Amino acid sequence: MKGLFISGSGTSVGKTFIAQHLIRLLANTRKVSVRKPVESDCENRNGQLIPKDALLLSKACNTNEPIDKVCRYKFEACSSAQMASQALGLELILDDLVGVCTADEFVVVEGAGGLLSPIATQALNSDLIQALDMPVVLVVKDELGAVNQALLSINAAQRCGINISMLVLNQIQPNLLQNAQAIAQYTNIDINVFNQDDLAAFESQVEKSLLGL
Repeated sequence: MKGLFISGSGTSVGKTFIAQHLIRLLANTRKVSVRKPVESDCENRNGQLIPKDALLLSKACNTNEPIDKVCRYKFEACSSAQMASQALGLELILDDLVGVCTADEFVVVEGAGGLLSPIATQALNSDLIQALDMPVVLVVKDELGAVNQALLSINAAQRCGINISMLVLNQIQPNLLQNAQAIAQYTNIDINVFNQDDLAAFESQVEKSLLGL
């Protein structure tokens, strides 16, 4: 199964936002399915749980699949997937998540939280990535402390034997920190800065990084 896994240095770094852009770029040259195998903090509308991130991912791709296939496990609690499932008396295991990530087309999978965030019983996002054997796009919020967060995540990935194909610095607020240059001194991983004001430059850089996928 060919695909790409979107992970981050933590929560609220813009994984889904960056994933949407990457999905649209990939969909220019191939059929792309998306999977958000588990999502917490879902909105409850008249008893139906709405996975906000999964819906955004689904709208960005060029395959029309039921949202229950895109996101199989939905939880209302704002907590890790492991805690949310256990609170309901469910035992969500790694094999469950691996099974729902399969697709006939190229598939983009978005994790929940950072590389070492719990995602199932005795399983981290890193375990899911290893089981799927996919290259990773690591999203880091471009702010003070980004160098530390990026390098910690890269080191964790290397210890787990995970291939990070690209690091995206998500510049939510414009700054002059030059985090990309600082991180580049310590890694050979492709680094791309997302800046909403220069979207064309980002897409041009990222397309080169995606060519081999």
